Amino acid sequence: MNFILALENAFKENENSENAFAMAKYMKNNFSFFGIKTEERRHLFKAIWKENKQEVAANARAIAVALYSKQEREFHYCAIEILIKELKGNYKKEDIQLIEKLILNNSWWDSVDTIAKYILGEYLLEFPLETKNVIERFSKSENMWLNRSAILFQLNYKQKTNADFLFSECLKQAHSKEFFIQKAIGWALREYAKTNPEVVKKFVLEANLKPLSTKEALKNICYP
Repeated sequence: MNFILALENAFKENENSENAFAMAKYMKNNFSFFGIKTEERRHLFKAIWKENKQEVAANARAIAVALYSKQEREFHYCAIEILIKELKGNYKKEDIQLIEKLILNNSWWDSVDTIAKYILGEYLLEFPLETKNVIERFSKSENMWLNRSAILFQLNYKQKTNADFLFSECLKQAHSKEFFIQKAIGWALREYAKTNPEVVKKFVLEANLKPLSTKEALKNICYP
């Protein structure tokens, strides 16, 4: 594909070994990097995307999967950004398989959180009848990143948030010892508190959450 080849060439031409070392270290050496910082990466990426607009639009899913299979983390970010833009309003019911694959592969907070908020969340807005089955399956999984996604998928919902669903997912994971789960609970509740602070405060003060979750949830709420 012309788009992928052009993107790969541009990233290789602009790689920075010093930045790459620092970026890999920040991500606990889970991934390799070209060392291209976000602003520059997006500038290169969007220019090449514009030049290959029709190819990307016609093959968004396949291009994203191909990019996500590559080693360098910058490719993964591009794959996610393509899906966010190209699939919005155009999801297919079977796309949940692709979404789950992305969550389970090359998993770390930076990718999973973006996928949960902007891809999984959007998919479930377009297929609301799938929400119960998908989120229950994710929350029951032994994979921590699927558990985290089940908590975070409503981050962008605001007034559309199903509070009962959110609180239920938080309670399911309330006693988890996983840092990323405790943090997710607090983040999801803190975000919903921007819309409904009193309901969140009442839930948190009665739910017996882990201290980290409680602290994060109530960070912007005044309470006795």
